[in-house]
Amino acid sequence: MVQAQGFGRRYLKAFFKGFFVAVPVTVTFLDRVACVARVEGASMQPSLNPGGRQASDVVLLNHWSIRNYDVQRGDIVSLV
Repeated sequence: MVQAQGFGRRYLKAFFKGFFVAVPVTVTFLDRVACVARVEGASMQPSLNPGGRQASDVVLLNHWSIRNYDVQRGDIVSLV
């Protein structure tokens, strides 16, 4: 029983240590490098959601290109 408590305590300690490392890294990545967004509706047809279907498309928003002013003709830009 004592070994089970020690194992549980070590497991929780390792979990929280990994959690407190993974969360800031993930938030920084999503804020600075790229994030995933869903495009719904007819505003981007025919490039996204072709054919008027009701399903949504998933896109990767590249924040890195915007920071380096690497936007070219034909790129899709997302504004909030």
